[in-house]
Formats: sequence, structure tokens, C-alpha cells
Amino acid sequence: MTTFTAWKFDSPDGARKAQEALKGAARDGLVTIVDHALVEWPADASRPDVHHSNDDKKRGAGWGAFWGLLFGSIFFVPLLGAAAGAAIGSISKAVAAVGIDEAQLNTIREQVTPGTSLLCAVTTDGDLDRLGERFHGLHSTLVATNLTEGERSTLLETFG
Repeated sequence: MTTFTAWKFDSPDGARKAQEALKGAARDGLVTIVDHALVEWPADASRPDVHHSNDDKKRGAGWGAFWGLLFGSIFFVPLLGAAAGAAIGSISKAVAAVGIDEAQLNTIREQVTPGTSLLCAVTTDGDLDRLGERFHGLHSTLVATNLTEGERSTLLETFG
């Protein structure tokens, strides 16, 4: 099953540390990374920096467009004001195809603020127990996922 997760960290470099843990887990065969992206927001910056990884070389442009659409709708389109209302609705429908609803977009927007970071990952074939071990101590908060409530509960229990 393809899983989308968005993890918030209470420091600008927390997501980068988690990215390294995720990549290490992938090298060890604990998960397959379809694609991922980082949002780092230094405390003194007016807006976040977004970094797309391009893990899937065959579909890199498609994922790049997805991440641009997702992060644009979260961090940049709201700055345009009421004129962007229709655009936000269209973007919400587009990312809903991946299992991200408007409430989750709003949650990410509210929680990712200056001084924090975000790791968004699209993965498959995850060994949750062993993968969870890699993430202990990283102090993350799951802010969005396309998992069912039961799967989400298992994920949160495993990752602490």
C-alpha cells in the first residue's frame, strides 16, 4: 500500500535528521521511498524553504509538480488573499487524489511555523516496527496521513 505521511518537527533541522533515518531504513530494506520532500523554516525567515528529493527518477517531474502544488497551496497561495479562493479549491481537489483532504492541508499550514520543519514522505512496503525504531528520539508529530484511523493508531503507537 502506498502511504503518505507528513511529520512535523519542533526544530528547523528535525526533518533533515528524520530524512537521513528514512533513507537509512530504505537502504536496509525496511521501506521503499516513492518520493519525499522537506520543509525547513528557520525561526528568522519570512517563509519556509522547500526541498524535493526526486526519489522516483521515472516520475520525478510528476512528483515535483505534486510537491509544488501541495506546498504552494499550504504556504504561498494563502498569501494571495481572497482572489486565490478558487485556486485553493482546485488544489485541494488535486491533492485529495493522494488522500490529503482540506482539513489536513489546514493542519499542516497551522502547525508548520517559523522554527519548525516538516518531512513529507510517500512510501510503500514499510516494516513499521523496525522503521519505528529508527525514528525514536526524533520528537515528531504526525500531522497528516492517508491511512485509515486503525492504521494511523498503529503508526502512532509504533513511532511513539
